[in-house]
Amino acid sequence: MPDEPPDEREQGRGLSHHILPASGTMVGICATVIGLVKILEERIGPSHVDEYAGLAALLFLASALASYLSMRRTTGIGLSARLERVADLCFVLGLVSLSLIAVLFAYETI
Repeated sequence: MPDEPPDEREQGRGLSHHILPASGTMVGICATVIGLVKILEERIGPSHVDEYAGLAALLFLASALASYLSMRRTTGIGLSARLERVADLCFVLGLVSLSLIAVLFAYETI
């Protein structure tokens, strides 16, 4: 019936389908930031922005992997839901860390 609510499995899978491509994109953005900072270090001097962006990229990589594994897990809703929560948490932590890096770099703190 079309009026029936989606089952628990369908509700839990929606987020992973959004996290995976976004995480991959954010890993690419972190790599771009690292490359640009390496070029700028000749002018502005050494900074730790590239190192912190590398750590943020690892958070996005963990998010992408957990999201992928969550989608691939066809049996057991519990493990899939936990992996999706891990993916979500890593993604949000990566966004917060990349935003902090940008603000601190703008104010020449790091």
